[in-house]
Amino acid sequence: MLKQCVGSFLALYCATAPAATVELKGNASVTGTILAERSDQIIIDIGYTVLVIPRDQVLKLLHDNDVAAQSIVAPAAIPVMRSGLTNSAISDQASPDSGAGQGFYRTAAASVQEQSVRELVKILGAAVVQVRTPGGLGSGFFINADGFLITNFHVVEGETQISVEVYAIKDGQMERKSYKQVRIIALNKFGDLALLHIEDKDAPKFASVPLGDSDKLSVGDRVFAIGSPLGLERTVTEGILSTKTRELEGELYLQTTAQINPGNSGGPLFNLRGEVVGVTNMKITMGEGLGFAIPVEAVEHFLSHRDAFAYDNDNPSNPYRYLEPPSRTKKPAAE
Repeated sequence: MLKQCVGSFLALYCATAPAATVELKGNASVTGTILAERSDQIIIDIGYTVLVIPRDQVLKLLHDNDVAAQSIVAPAAIPVMRSGLTNSAISDQASPDSGAGQGFYRTAAASVQEQSVRELVKILGAAVVQVRTPGGLGSGFFINADGFLITNFHVVEGETQISVEVYAIKDGQMERKSYKQVRIIALNKFGDLALLHIEDKDAPKFASVPLGDSDKLSVGDRVFAIGSPLGLERTVTEGILSTKTRELEGELYLQTTAQINPGNSGGPLFNLRGEVVGVTNMKITMGEGLGFAIPVEAVEHFLSHRDAFAYDNDNPSNPYRYLEPPSRTKKPAAE
C-alpha cells in the first residue's frame, strides 16, 4: 500500500506504525495506519488520503492483531459478524482473517489439504447462490454467515429489485429458498464487483466460503467453478488455470479452461483446497475454454475498503455530487 506522509515526522511514523481498523457506527469500518489518537478524534492514513474521525463515531479500534484489540465501547454494543462453513471438515481448519477484513470475511488455514472436486462440491455448494433481477440473473457466494455475498457489478447494475436463491441440503434433499429483501452494500463498477446483504427477517445463518490466494496458484493447477450458467443452477465446471496475468482492458484476470457462460457471472472459482481464488465474470464467445475470473486479491481489497464503495439505496448517485453549472452573467439591458 502506498503511504502518504507529510513532513519528516509523519514519514518516520508511517514506517513504524502498525496497521489498524477503526469500526464505525452504522456497521462501517476504515483500515489504515494510525497517525495520532486524541481525546476527540483519531487520525488515520488509509493510503491515498488522511482521515480525521471524530471519537463519537468510533465503536472500536482494532490493531493488526485481534487479540490486542482496544475496546472503546462496551462489547455488548458492538455487532460481531461470524463466518464459517457448516461442514466441520472445512470450518475446523479455517480461521478468521487477521488482516484488513477483521472477521468480515475469512481465509483458510495453511493446514487445509487438497480434496477432490466431488467432495468439495458437497461442502461448498450451499454457499453458492443465484442472483436474480428483472433484467436477468447471475451467481454469487456468501463470504460470512450473516448473509453478505459477493457478485459482479454488471449482474445488479441499474437494478433495485434483487432476489437471491439459496440451495441447501436438508435430510438428503435439496431445499431451495428465495430471499427478496436484498440490499446493495457496496459497488465497484470498474472492478466489476458488488457486495449484497440478505435482510429478510427469517434469514438463518448461511454457509460461507473462505477466500484464498491466487498468487499461490501455478499455471496448470486444477480449478473449478460453481454457478448458474443460462439459469441452470448448481452447475459445476472443472478445468485448469491457463494463465494468471491475462490483461484485458488494462486489468489482469485469471484465465481458465473451466467453462464460463452467461449466468456464471459473480460465481466463485475455487482451488482444490476449497478456497475462492477468483470471481468469474466473462468469456470469449468465439471460442471454447476461454473463461476469465477477477483475482481474489481484488475482492479482498474491495471488502476491506467497502466504505469507499458504499451504496445508498435511497440515493443511487450518492458517490457523486453534481454541482449546478455556473450561470452566465447577464448583460444589462440596453437603455
